[in-house]
Amino acid sequence: MTSTNDQGGITVQRALELPGLRGGLPEVVTGADRLHRTVRWVHAGEVPNIASLLKGGELLLTTGLGLGTRPAEQRAFVRRLAERGIAALVVELGPRFSRLPATIVETARAAGLPLVQLHREVPFVAVTEEVHTEIVNGHYALLRRAEDVHRRCTEALLGGGGVPQVLGILADFAGNPVFLETADGQLLYAAGGGAEPADPLQVWEGLRGQREARQSGPPAGAVLVDVPGGGPGAAAVRARLVLLAVSGGLLPVHRMAAERAAGILAVVLMQARQEEELAARGRGDFLTDLAEGRVSADDAPAQARVLGFKPGDGPLLPVVMRLAPELSPSGNWSLLARAVLEELSAVGVPVLLGVRPVEGRVPLLLGLRTLSERTAVADRVAAALRAGVARAGLVGVPPAGGRGRASGGHPPVVVVGVAGGWAAASAGLRHAAETAAAAQGLPDRPWYDARRLDIDLLLWRLRDHPDLAAFVDRAIGPLREHDRTSRPPLLPTLETYLAHAGRKAETARELHLNRQTLYNRLARIGDLLGTDLDDPQTVLALSLALRARRHTA
Repeated sequence: MTSTNDQGGITVQRALELPGLRGGLPEVVTGADRLHRTVRWVHAGEVPNIASLLKGGELLLTTGLGLGTRPAEQRAFVRRLAERGIAALVVELGPRFSRLPATIVETARAAGLPLVQLHREVPFVAVTEEVHTEIVNGHYALLRRAEDVHRRCTEALLGGGGVPQVLGILADFAGNPVFLETADGQLLYAAGGGAEPADPLQVWEGLRGQREARQSGPPAGAVLVDVPGGGPGAAAVRARLVLLAVSGGLLPVHRMAAERAAGILAVVLMQARQEEELAARGRGDFLTDLAEGRVSADDAPAQARVLGFKPGDGPLLPVVMRLAPELSPSGNWSLLARAVLEELSAVGVPVLLGVRPVEGRVPLLLGLRTLSERTAVADRVAAALRAGVARAGLVGVPPAGGRGRASGGHPPVVVVGVAGGWAAASAGLRHAAETAAAAQGLPDRPWYDARRLDIDLLLWRLRDHPDLAAFVDRAIGPLREHDRTSRPPLLPTLETYLAHAGRKAETARELHLNRQTLYNRLARIGDLLGTDLDDPQTVLALSLALRARRHTA
């Protein structure tokens, strides 16, 4: 007879067969049909309230001193033990009882509690040590069985298998169907198990019907194990293993095996994500090589077709999205790429999307039918890009449609280049990529036209040149010094005034100032700078200085 059971303990029958208890000449008085009960632990005690110290599953050893002398006490003692769910009661005959009272026997029989009397004295300490050793060995045996499943799953993966093979091994071991579902309950994979396995998809349909009817999780007896995803919060759960007790009961050893299989599945699913990210990076490398001239316009169409991009004969529209440094997803580019592609599917035009994690950039090429579509497609693409960033769980993204910025971060910058053939696409991608870097920090818009940011791009290219910083300091240095020490600050007034091309009424309305207050501020700005704000050359220099200061420390 095996020394352990599938619960990780030993049976009452096995405990009675061990040398310690066998030496006491055990006699099963009641519950002979329940000796298969699992012994979780052994406890010895002689106090009347010992039931309150137990948790269930114990084999209780006693000489009977705590059972009481009156029948009512003895009945209450046995009933409390039965209600606590102990595995069995073992009473050693001796000074307290030469034979068990009929009250104890009848109460145990009525409660379905295995009752054993020992005809010889045994050392309870030795019995406890012996049974506990057997229990520990039983747990170790369960671990070995679970580890064997883990080994077989690993070998299957090394042999070229994947998720279906892992689920099949687990289902065969459990003898029941096994499912892999998403964190929100959508079925990913299913495998049947048992001598006559039920159709797992039919089982899943039944389970889904039960969930919808009860608005709850799987039925009682099911085993659920999370497959970790490696991220914080909700991202920490990538998927979930579900084992259903269809052909037979599920035991602790099945949960152990499922937990080990979940670790393997996490690696497999993460590898799948890495493969997806590698594919997105490959497309990003192609688009970057095209932009930097390493792929010629003649060779580009054939290479693009290999990557699944078939735009037709219309013009190509280059687009680049650049994430702010605080938004760049660490190790999560595949999720971002997938979310953006799913959003772009509604745009209805061919698209080739890549990622460039080092630069925090997402380059795209889109196939247009005509040049007249450029603005409409750009609007839809920009909205899809921002929605994809939001779906990827990145912070700091403003609401769809685009105005304003969320607190705690800069929104992504979307730049649309010049549409044309493959040669134009090469230059357009390069221009849009540089412009996206230069546009960071500008007031947020759904998208920028690369052609309208050429001055910002020029200033950005000069950002490290000392002459640019000197120019900014000469042009607006006195205002910057004033705003560091005095109120109200005057730079915002100058920026708004120049943005409205010197129209004082519009400037006053935007700043919520009356006309005279605005005139006073403009006069103060002219005095500090020693310039005439009505002079076109002065206005040009100030406009350039205000745009250049974003790029100078």
